[in-house]
Amino acid sequence: MPEIQLIVGLGNPGAEYEPTRHNAGFWFVDELARRYQQSFRKEQRFQSEVARCRIDGVDCRLQKPLTFMNRSGQAVRALMQFFRIPLQQILVVHDELDLPPGVIKLKQGGGHGGHNGLRDLISHLGGKDFYRLRVGIGHPGHRDQVVDYVLKKPSQDDRRLIEDALYEAQSVMPDIVRGEFARAMNTLHSSQ
Repeated sequence: MPEIQLIVGLGNPGAEYEPTRHNAGFWFVDELARRYQQSFRKEQRFQSEVARCRIDGVDCRLQKPLTFMNRSGQAVRALMQFFRIPLQQILVVHDELDLPPGVIKLKQGGGHGGHNGLRDLISHLGGKDFYRLRVGIGHPGHRDQVVDYVLKKPSQDDRRLIEDALYEAQSVMPDIVRGEFARAMNTLHSSQ
């Protein structure tokens, strides 16, 4: 099984976006960097903040694109090409409207499901076979409310559920980076 070399958290840069649902991917990689005592550095050539860490013996990079969600693909492609990272060795962590807060699912491939960050990644990376860690944020109920919903802070209860799920997902990262996806999925999906 391929090891994961790059973990991308999707979100929007800037303090006003930091607490919003759309930044669940940033929340995850920020916590991962903290857990492994690493810090992010701005890397202009990748239009991103990047950190390196060693998870259970596997060297990988953490990336937070600073291009805004809808243009995430160009930043990820720049880093992927520079380090020659295959598509199947990338994990993208993103907010997911179709899952309730407190639920996280791991999968490989699939469409973008209307998620503009994923749509841009698929277009720029030339494929969709990267792994995804889908962080449930719930749905506002009607598609006309989605943009407003993802760019707002979750309620305290929802934020707690999301953070608990992110914490749970941190515990399976050694399995994920080693390419033991079935084991990681079994642990993640059976605990929710």
